Amino acid sequence: MALHKDLPPLLALRAFEAVARHLSFIKAAHELSVTQSALSHQVHKLEQYLGKPLFIRRTRAIDLTADGQHYYEQIRPALDLIAAATRSQRVVSSVTVLRIGLLASFATLWLAPRLAGFLQRYPQIQVELVPAIQLANVAAAEVDLAIRYGKGDWPDVQATRLMPEVLSPVCSPAFKASRQHNGALLMATSHRPFEWTDWSGHYQVNLSPHPRVVLHDYNIVVEAAVAGQGIAMGRHRLIERRLQDGSLVEAFDWPPYRSEIGYWLIAPQGPASAAAECFSAWLKAACADA
Repeated sequence: MALHKDLPPLLALRAFEAVARHLSFIKAAHELSVTQSALSHQVHKLEQYLGKPLFIRRTRAIDLTADGQHYYEQIRPALDLIAAATRSQRVVSSVTVLRIGLLASFATLWLAPRLAGFLQRYPQIQVELVPAIQLANVAAAEVDLAIRYGKGDWPDVQATRLMPEVLSPVCSPAFKASRQHNGALLMATSHRPFEWTDWSGHYQVNLSPHPRVVLHDYNIVVEAAVAGQGIAMGRHRLIERRLQDGSLVEAFDWPPYRSEIGYWLIAPQGPASAAAECFSAWLKAACADA
């Protein structure tokens, strides 16, 4: 009898194994990088193929049925054997992939123009930048390292200060010339909008008369300020070119503000990989020279 006639849909089998191991559709979907809906569809497909339920679905939890538990115990060793056989035959790449979580603005305005220097020195390390507004989770190995913007008070990670940021409200020359005293404050989406809070507290400035416009990313904030749409909090490390070419100017007469806010290298607890150590050393040197 041909083997394929008794094999279930292999994608469905993989989905079932992950859900059974985690007893969670959420965790299994995250592991397999699929949506919960797609994962549920695959499990249902396997249940239809077998003609019986494999899980007991409750409001906030799931369990294996007796048949599901028995099936999982039978297929798991077979899947382990397939994985082991595949590992033994696979040609190991000489390239190491290093995933770096960071804000898109820092990637675009500061890191990307300097990254060629690292790649020339370490051609065997492939850097994958993972931009997101949400804080990348190094503790859960979503990324190998992260570069965060803030004050360094993140739990369960190793945080190393890379460089401080210098802040001052900026706008276009045309916007400043228009003398819009209550112009809109342009802000990037943030869980903790500490820039304007810290700056206004330091200089005792009442910002309540200014309307606020929240934009998705700091890159958009910068472009909106250049286009004369309002006042942005200028992160001098990122807008240096804009200040030099005059497309952004100081919006007020106060001097730039130096605070605790800055850029931090975030690593998981414990020893780092060789690739992570190479990137960390290079990044610290690049920040020291900036």
